[in-house]
Amino acid sequence: MPQVMDADRMSRALTRIAHEILERNRGLDEIALVGIRTRGVPIAKRLARSLKEINGDEVPTGALDITLYRDDLMRLPVGPQPVVRRTEIPFSIDDRKILLVDDVLYTGRTIRAALDALIDFGRPRAIQLVVMVDRGHRELPIRADFVGKNLPTSARQSVQVRLQEIDGADEVVIEGEP
Repeated sequence: MPQVMDADRMSRALTRIAHEILERNRGLDEIALVGIRTRGVPIAKRLARSLKEINGDEVPTGALDITLYRDDLMRLPVGPQPVVRRTEIPFSIDDRKILLVDDVLYTGRTIRAALDALIDFGRPRAIQLVVMVDRGHRELPIRADFVGKNLPTSARQSVQVRLQEIDGADEVVIEGEP
């Protein structure tokens, strides 16, 4: 199981992304971060801390659960039921630039579900996508605006982003045969 990013490389990638966010958006006045559960939430919180360290401004941060918006929810009706978690967006998203944060971008289906879920909370002025890893495969025409690492993989491989807050360590690993 090859490790492609360790804690230090992940931290540097998030710092770089924070600088790119500031540059592309000319500040943070209209920005809010929304992490997709599960691993997008701590990544969004880390980005908010980095942005505050760089710019001095607090960035509103929320958590989005997309379970009920997945198009594959009932594809296999027999088996374990998905766990629905809370969506926590304690601010208005209307007329803001929302930075939607996730760990891995693969087919685009998770992001599509997140867009559907997010629109139920208001009308953002713009939505930008931040991911730690972009695998390069797409079923839908979705592209990340900010990427920690582009990591082309085969369909037989799996990319795991592990975070200290959830898994006890920070790393990105590839599992499976190329």
